[in-house]
Amino acid sequence: MFAVVRTGGKQYRVHPGDKIVVEKLDGNAGDQITLGDVLLAGDGGSLKSTSGLTVAAEIIAQAKGDKVTVFKKRRRHNYRRKQGHRQLHTILRIVAIGDHKAEKKAPAKAEPAPKAKPETAPVAEAKQTPAATAKSRAKATEHEHEALEAAGAPTENPAPNNEKAAGAPKAAAKKAAAAKPAAKTPSTKNAAPAKAAAKKTPKAK
Repeated sequence: MFAVVRTGGKQYRVHPGDKIVVEKLDGNAGDQITLGDVLLAGDGGSLKSTSGLTVAAEIIAQAKGDKVTVFKKRRRHNYRRKQGHRQLHTILRIVAIGDHKAEKKAPAKAEPAPKAKPETAPVAEAKQTPAATAKSRAKATEHEHEALEAAGAPTENPAPNNEKAAGAPKAAAKKAAAAKPAAKTPSTKNAAPAKAAAKKTPKAK
């Protein structure tokens, strides 16, 4: 059901449970008031008689509107006046229109949040120190090399500790270095002495 009420020289269309801001009415927060100036009432598409119909409302709060600046000026008369103004308002909640009262909504029950499962893996990783992680990585690489050797696949860039894979290239390099004759460094016995830089003579003034 709806109704059109008049208060403070203004008209408001209201339903049970609505909140409206009207011109200041006497009363404190929580007081019940009755709006008797009902201009129109209806339910759906049908109108109802307004004779003896009243609208019950509850005062939520007494408030003030936004600030308005009032400035007056008369040219050529040195007349200027500036003033601020905040209109007084009353916030109402419509409780009932005649016999129709606002329906009270039941508060929604808050669903319990799902419990988070304890994560064990990140905690274990966080507890490991950098030295422990380096050791575990070294062990993993050693296991990989051993698995590749058992399968017969050649390993690229063998580790220095792997003597079986790295021994042959080292021996070949030593033989090649022994076979090549050592390059002789040129002697400087018969070399001409270095020329001294020519001294510049000062210019005659």
